[in-house]
Order: sequence, then C-alpha cells, then structure tokens
Amino acid sequence: MLAEKRFELILQELSDARTASVMRLCELTGASEATIRRDLTALAKQGRLNKVHGGAVLAASEFQGEEPDVPTKTQLFQFEKAAIAKYAAGLISHDDVIYLDAGTTTMRMIDYLGGCKATFVTNGIACAHRMLEMGLRAYIIGGYLKPGTWAVVGPTALAELGKYNFTKAFLGINGITIRQGFTTPDPEEAAIKAKAAEQSYLTYVLADSSKFEKFSAVTVLPLEKATIITERLPDPDYLEQTVIKEVSH
Repeated sequence: MLAEKRFELILQELSDARTASVMRLCELTGASEATIRRDLTALAKQGRLNKVHGGAVLAASEFQGEEPDVPTKTQLFQFEKAAIAKYAAGLISHDDVIYLDAGTTTMRMIDYLGGCKATFVTNGIACAHRMLEMGLRAYIIGGYLKPGTWAVVGPTALAELGKYNFTKAFLGINGITIRQGFTTPDPEEAAIKAKAAEQSYLTYVLADSSKFEKFSAVTVLPLEKATIITERLPDPDYLEQTVIKEVSH
C-alpha cells in the first residue's frame, strides 16, 4: 500500500475515533509496526496528528504559518487532489470565463480539460505553463512573481483582475475553520483570491480534508461566499455554513 493511502486511512481513523494505537493502525493498513511509526512521525511533522505513547491522537485546530513550496505540495494527497480536480473540471462549460488560482489542486484540474473551449485567466505560473501544453485559451495576469508558490501578486495583478467578469473562480486555500473562514498565510495572495471571488459569479474552493480545522494569518473569505469541493468532510457542522460537495476517489 502506498504511503499516501496509509496516511489517508490513519487520518480517517483518527477523525472517527480521535485516537488510535499502533496495533490498530497496523491492522487497518496491513503495514508493519515500524512502517506505522514512521508514518506517524511524518504526519506529526505535517501537524496532522500528535504522537503519544503507543499511538497517536488527532491534532486540534492549529495555526499554519509558512506554507510548503510547490514541489513539496505537489507530492501531498495526490489521490484526493485528483478526485477533487476531476470533479471541479466537470463544472466548466465551453462558454465559461474561468479564473484558475495558483495552486497544486487547481493545476490538477487542467489534466481533465483537454479540448475545452472556455477562456482561462490565472495568476499561477505553473498553471499557465500547463494550460499552454494542453492547448487551452489562457491569459496570465501581470505583477510580482512570488517565490515558493509561483503566484503572481501585488497591485498590478489586482488591477488586472478588476477588469474581468468571471463566470466561475476556482481557488486553492491553506486552511478552513468555521470561525476564521478560508485563510492563507500571505496577505498579497489573500487579496488576489478575494478579488477573484469578488469578480466571479460562482466561487469554488478546492480543499482536501487536511485543510479543515487549520487556519492561517489572513482570512480570504467567510465560508458562505464559496462552495467547497473536498474528498471528505471531517465535521458536518460545516454544512450549516456553506454548500459542500464531497467527491469519491
């Protein structure tokens, strides 16, 4: 079993039971104790759980500071991101004008858009490159290119976004909580996301289940301003705040 799949099973067990022993996780995944202990160490470093003697407990809602760079994020939760991206891509029609946010899940959408005649606007360098490869009609906004996330931000980017009227916007996000809403660490990226949502008729936030109960420094939008697409909703209380689409993978 791939590590990502074991991680998913471990986190699902913790979400359901709040705590899990190493022996229980071995039984659940079919992996050895040594493998499970390594998995728990890796997930603890990501802030997904807390290790305790003989097992682990689910991490409480916590603050997220600096985010991983694009190559690192691309390797995380690949199955979940693929399922979310495929569903999101299916929402796009040929006559749409789409905003596609910089992000690894939004970039995965492009793999499912071959032959699409919609018009795309993005602030993501990696997204723009991939759309060019796929032969899509794409525009990239100008501004400051931020290292790490490869996103275009700043006053010039905001001014350009203000000229568009999008039918749908697809955003990535770092954290989701009921209290703080949709959050991200960087004020400039938050401003871009918020402006794109303001200019869009419909807004979707693409977020795997690891993003819930985590928050960052800047609130982008309150929950009711966007539909969430996720592979698993950890807490049904979120359904009282906004529309949520759960997809299988």
